[in-house]
Amino acid sequence: MPHRFDLLVLGDVNPDVVLGPLTEDLDFRQRENLVGHGCITLGGSAAITAAGAARLGLKVAFAGRIGDDPAGRFVRDILEDRGVDTRALTVDPTLPTPLTAILTRDDSRAIITSSGVLDAVSAADVPAELLASARHVHASSYFLMPKLAAGLPELFRTARAHGATTSLDTNDDPARQWDPSGIPLVLQETGYLLPNAAEALQLSGKSSLLDAAAHLAAQGPTVVVKNGADGALAHHRGETVTVPASAITPLDTVGAGDSFNAAFLAATLRGLPLRDALRAGVEGGGRSTLAHGGIDGQPTWNELHLTETTETESA
Repeated sequence: MPHRFDLLVLGDVNPDVVLGPLTEDLDFRQRENLVGHGCITLGGSAAITAAGAARLGLKVAFAGRIGDDPAGRFVRDILEDRGVDTRALTVDPTLPTPLTAILTRDDSRAIITSSGVLDAVSAADVPAELLASARHVHASSYFLMPKLAAGLPELFRTARAHGATTSLDTNDDPARQWDPSGIPLVLQETGYLLPNAAEALQLSGKSSLLDAAAHLAAQGPTVVVKNGADGALAHHRGETVTVPASAITPLDTVGAGDSFNAAFLAATLRGLPLRDALRAGVEGGGRSTLAHGGIDGQPTWNELHLTETTETESA
């Protein structure tokens, strides 16, 4: 079957309510806490990645689940406005769309999520014909959706059998358990693992980031680690590649890692070498921090300002 989509994204989607920056600890004695900014926008690691990839010019489809409620219609509308195909975004008749509140302070944030339909998202939400028609399949938020996580090795295996490449961003484990039992199975079918530095250390059980990347890469994937102000690194076939961070002063880091994912995948699917794909990811993630929320600062491909050398090397 010919590939109708550059990218199929599997996973979580919800509204984000972003408030901040906090200047002091929260007071729970029914006291008003005033902040300088608030917005309601698209949230969910998978959804932010999908929106960013579409902004970068990829033809993107999304598979997941929302509730039959205003929050679900809100996020579907935003994805469709970005050009993301949402025909595989299932409407659950009984469970609500997840909701996330994000409180920011300095360069940190607290995230509070009501899970809604997340526990119900499964491999059955991914149509076989869609899985067969994408050049690349990406999944996010592994620990938030245990049913989808259980089916992910087979989904990735099927996608690869149809000629697709694959990637995974596990994101955080809210249970703080980092259960490794299913991770090796999915890593065997994963082309790119895209954790941040803290997640890489937790997933690997290592204390050194370089050791963590090497340990995870030994299980199959190219490991691409987002390392904040220190840029990013990748471990591929026994070698480590690093790139520095962009010279950007962030306004809001919500969704920066997901925007990195989008730009890294867009560059990879354009055929750029690994180092240049890392540069694209760092630039895309960095530029996303110049606006509030996860998607308003996401760049187009031309706005990444990749060097002429980078573009030439990919030809």
